[in-house]
Amino acid sequence: MSKIPARGLPVLVLVATALVACSKPAAPPAAPPQAVTVVTLRPEPLTLTRELPGRTTPFLVAEVRPQVTGIVQSRLFTEGGRVEAGEPLYQLDDATYRAETDSARAALARAEAAHESARLKAKRADELIKIHAISTQDHDNAVAALREAEADIGVAKAALQQTEVRLGYSRVTAPISGRIGKSAVTPGALVTANQAEPLATIQQLDPIHVDLSQSSVELLALRKSLGDGDVRGAKDIPVTILLEDGSRYEHEGKLTFADVSVDPGTGSFALRVVVPNPDHLLLPGMYVRAVVGSGRLEQALLAPQQGITRDPKGLATAMVVGADGKVESRVVDVARTIGDRWLVTSGLQAGERIIVEGLQKVRPGAVVTATEAAVPALAPAVAPTN
Repeated sequence: MSKIPARGLPVLVLVATALVACSKPAAPPAAPPQAVTVVTLRPEPLTLTRELPGRTTPFLVAEVRPQVTGIVQSRLFTEGGRVEAGEPLYQLDDATYRAETDSARAALARAEAAHESARLKAKRADELIKIHAISTQDHDNAVAALREAEADIGVAKAALQQTEVRLGYSRVTAPISGRIGKSAVTPGALVTANQAEPLATIQQLDPIHVDLSQSSVELLALRKSLGDGDVRGAKDIPVTILLEDGSRYEHEGKLTFADVSVDPGTGSFALRVVVPNPDHLLLPGMYVRAVVGSGRLEQALLAPQQGITRDPKGLATAMVVGADGKVESRVVDVARTIGDRWLVTSGLQAGERIIVEGLQKVRPGAVVTATEAAVPALAPAVAPTN
């Protein structure tokens, strides 16, 4: 082997060093900003509602009772059917009342005849007193007899009217229009005037009442919000009725009454809703739920649920993309859910963008590329109250 001259060693060392340097990998390029999807928060009006349990009650109820005593001759209605006000329901034996009426009518005729005789006597007495053919006492007696005859006619007319009223009561009529239940008596039964047991019950079912109860604690919280100005009163908001099977009743009701006192036993107060019931789908005693409006927020912030997460401490947080494209973590307060969104009470402002997709790929301080999510048009929000 030939030896390398000593002067060639430095050159070889430099060449080897250059080869080793060229074999090291180059530094990787900086990662591009992560792409995320955001939603820009915009204020919108929000109606606060409360779902309350309730029972249906008739709009009007009338218990049919006889006003005279007698034997039931016939029932004139179909049980369970509809009756109109004034329609006859029962016919009682009226023979006694007809006889009383005939007697009173005859007494009136006799009183009228006596009045005519007294009138003629008084007229003659007026003529005779002018020529001094009778005494003043006789004239006065004739005038007094006429006035007595006029009073007797009044008494006879009142007696006739009284007997006619009793005769009319022998036919029991419907006091209101509505659906009538089963009859408590049959033909041949003896009924008495103003008896305790009703003959039948009539209920007006269109419209129908829904009686609700609400906690006084909820009322105090709502009034506090109204006083603070966070919520304004909601008037004439239709009431949605939910049936026992969870379906929505097609007709909306209207809140017409709120009690002025709280039940000390339950700590709640009564509400009443009037609901149209043309098809009589709602029957008295049914359990329903009513979605009642209680207030309105004009500038509510609603954030998509996928944009709100919980940290290890259980606090609600949101990732916000700033104007410079950097991600910021926010602790927020949420009150309740409205559909697929949260009602945000603090921590976020209108116009801020929160991340709804790509949360797992970003950290606070990271620079991202934000794309606005396609949000469909939303109906006016309605939120249940606490």
